[in-house]
Amino acid sequence: MSIPIFPARTNNSDIELGTLLQPKFGSDGLIPCITTDHITNEVLMFAFMNAESLAHTLKTKKATYWSRSRSKLWIKGEESGNAQLVKELRTDCDQDVILLKVENVGGASCHNGYPSCFYRKLSASAQAEDPASLTLEFAADRVFDPKDVYKKKH
Repeated sequence: MSIPIFPARTNNSDIELGTLLQPKFGSDGLIPCITTDHITNEVLMFAFMNAESLAHTLKTKKATYWSRSRSKLWIKGEESGNAQLVKELRTDCDQDVILLKVENVGGASCHNGYPSCFYRKLSASAQAEDPASLTLEFAADRVFDPKDVYKKKH
């Protein structure tokens, strides 16, 4: 697949107040992407996109990211079945972050089997001056066991 070309970034006024998508990819070719549930607005995950994954997302309406660890496109749910169907795409004021609002098919966004990647919270008793008190508490239940979903490919 050829690398998609998005409109060139023009001036601040067009970027910040205009109506044309002019995404700002970093020097590494990536743009941060926050993904939320389209109904509850719960933050499901954070990942990166490159031009190819953003174009694939726009074309298929399936959330597609760039896996930095695997150096390849990652279509959410292609292995687990827990897909993200894009209902809305937004960008921030200077177009250097993407926000996807998705239908979270299967109920889990996290590879650890949780509805959201943000399934732990800092304990209310945590104190910055006491590192031992910086404990995390689970704030969600698992939807699936990753050992049952992600089989090693031989």
